[in-house]
Amino acid sequence: MNEDNRYVIQSVDAALVVLMQVARRPGCGVSEIARRVGETKAKTFRLLRTLERHAMVFCDASHGYRLGDAILVLGTAASGQIDLVKLASPIMEDLGLKVNETVQLRLRDDAEALCIAKFEPSRDLRVHAVIGRRRPLYAGSSKAILAFLPPAERDRQLPEKLIAFTRNTLTRRDQLEEEVRRIRAGGYCVSRGEVSDQLVSVSAPVFAIDGSIIACLNIAAPSFRTQDSDINRFIKLVTQAAASVSRGLGYTG
Repeated sequence: MNEDNRYVIQSVDAALVVLMQVARRPGCGVSEIARRVGETKAKTFRLLRTLERHAMVFCDASHGYRLGDAILVLGTAASGQIDLVKLASPIMEDLGLKVNETVQLRLRDDAEALCIAKFEPSRDLRVHAVIGRRRPLYAGSSKAILAFLPPAERDRQLPEKLIAFTRNTLTRRDQLEEEVRRIRAGGYCVSRGEVSDQLVSVSAPVFAIDGSIIACLNIAAPSFRTQDSDINRFIKLVTQAAASVSRGLGYTG
């Protein structure tokens, strides 16, 4: 017998495997979950009912399973142990050194994106990031968060009137919807002078273990020295860096 398996309770182990499957693929039914975890449908159903009893999962109106309220308690406790900033900081520094520009991590906070971490290069002329600064989700690099919200949630978070920061800010709903489609299709956002006339930014989404959008990583640079070739390079590097942060959070999509 493997020494490490002597103290493993098989039923608990199986339940946790099912729970992780629900976290990674919310909305799946019993049959799909059973197929993915390699258990019988009957056993999987019993495991799900046990998890449901403790509010770890719940069955929605379409008979799919999703994470329950008890997970929020665990998530809040885990947030103090798995620090997003600590995870992202070395990735941001590596990215910032490669592009020699400012890198920011923006966390979604309802209808806004909050800057919670930054890297600034040593060069004299650079974009100055401010920890704690907020931006609406519809403007600039924060659109990388807005685009990956569920449609109903996206509509709920947008204000009735979109306020312009510059002449380049998208204030028409149809234009914003088209931009959201482009961002979702490409997996990144390019913003040219939407928040500041002299600023260009390239951002990419950061996902939690359940696939929900929680943040974005962005490179910000003065527009006068940012050419199309630079933007193409930024896109590749920032999407790779954001994917690394997502993987660190357990996202496997």
